[in-house]
Amino acid sequence: MNSDDNAVMQTRNLEWFIARVLFASRWLLAPIYLGLCLAMLPLLFAFLKELWHLGSNIAVATETEVILGVLTLVDLAMTGALLIIVIFSGYQNFVSRIELTGHKDWPDWMGSIDFSGLKLKILASIVAISAVELLKEFMGLANVSAADERRLFWLVVIQVVFVVSSVVLAFADWLGGAAHGPEAK
Repeated sequence: MNSDDNAVMQTRNLEWFIARVLFASRWLLAPIYLGLCLAMLPLLFAFLKELWHLGSNIAVATETEVILGVLTLVDLAMTGALLIIVIFSGYQNFVSRIELTGHKDWPDWMGSIDFSGLKLKILASIVAISAVELLKEFMGLANVSAADERRLFWLVVIQVVFVVSSVVLAFADWLGGAAHGPEAK
C-alpha cells in the first residue's frame, strides 16, 4: 500500500468516525423530549386547579366568568396537545422511530408527520392558542382604559403576525413540494 492509498484510507476512517458521532448526537435530544413529558405535569396541575376553581364557583359565576374559565381549560388542553405533537413528532423525526404500531391506541398521525408538517402543526397550534388568549381578553373587557386598548392592539398585532407567518410558511412548503414535482409526495 502506497502513501496515497494510506492517506485516502485515513481520510475515509476519519469521515466514517465523524459521521458516526454526528449521527449518534441525535440522542442528545432524547432527554429534552423526556423533559417535555415532565412539563406536562405542571400543565395538568394548572388544568386541574382551573377546573376545580370553575367547578367550585359555578353557582355564583357569571356567564362571562364561566366562558373565561372554559376558554382557559381549552387553552391548557391545546397547549398539552401541542406538547404531545412536539414530543412524538420531534422524537420520531430527529431521534428514533417509535415502534408501537400494533398498539390499539396508536394515533393515526404518528409516524406520518414530517418536519414540514410538524412546523405547520406547531404554528397552527400557536395561532389557535393565541386566538383563545385574545378571545379571553375580549371577553374580560368591561371598562376599557387606554392601557387596555394598547394591550389589546398589540395582542391583535401578534395574532395577525402568527396567522400571516403560518400562511407564508404553508405557501413556502407548498412551493417547495411543487418544485420537487409529484414524486416529492
